[in-house]
Amino acid sequence: MSTPQFELRQKRRWPWWVAVIVLVAAASGAWYWQTQRPHTVTFGTTLDIHFEPAMAGEERVIQYVGEHIAPDYGLTLRAVGLQDPVQADRSVADGVYAATVYQHQWWLKQVVDANGFKLTPTVPVFQWAFGIYSDRYPSVEALPEQATIVVPNDGANQGQALWLLQHIGLIRLNPVVEPRTAKLKDIQDNPKRFVFKELDLLTMPRALNSVDAAIGYVSQFDAGKIPREKGILFPPAPATFASQLVIGTPYLAEESIVKLQQAFSDPRLQQWLKETDDPLVRGVLVPVSAE
Repeated sequence: MSTPQFELRQKRRWPWWVAVIVLVAAASGAWYWQTQRPHTVTFGTTLDIHFEPAMAGEERVIQYVGEHIAPDYGLTLRAVGLQDPVQADRSVADGVYAATVYQHQWWLKQVVDANGFKLTPTVPVFQWAFGIYSDRYPSVEALPEQATIVVPNDGANQGQALWLLQHIGLIRLNPVVEPRTAKLKDIQDNPKRFVFKELDLLTMPRALNSVDAAIGYVSQFDAGKIPREKGILFPPAPATFASQLVIGTPYLAEESIVKLQQAFSDPRLQQWLKETDDPLVRGVLVPVSAE
């Protein structure tokens, strides 16, 4: 009788580190799925609206709409201040805040281009009063040749300053450039040979006594304790520089968000901006221009 030949095989065991890798991969996959999947945001009837704390008038606008207009649309508004503009826009894009009112469309474009946020400007809310200040000269006509003029150092607001100078005939910009997005390099004709310097808006008031003129927002000069009598020109700004009610793009069709846009479009807001005696608003935030 023959003896069967048996092959004894030991059960194969995977190294311990393979199991660790599998567990880590599974955990990472679960984390990625949780963080990358779309987050559903549903807004109720109480909405948080962002404003920039340095611009106290913005808070007053939200408060006015919240008290006198929003209830007619079934909404309750809460004004929320956050100084970091990028964080504020991120919070709106993520649905943490329902909207923000601190920026015009050109500033918003800068933020969106740099960060990829999904945001949409919807309703023009107000204009920031914008003009030319001088500690040395009583009028624009009195500015001498080679006068030193300070303009904002950020692209969006520098465009408004250069638009203003072209609008009153002091410079000419390259015609192929959209004037509202122009930079200093786009100045094509400067007959009085003005010398331009760039400064942050917040530092302009401190620099006014060391230059011939500065171009910026009334609110910034008010905050810097510069009398409005130092303003030598306050022309109406074009509507393209109006503050926008900016909303996260995915939420535009939400019922409460639609009502929010209706509330900020209510004509009572523009009438209040025209008539209010609130010192934080009057002469600082003005009705949206028809231009």
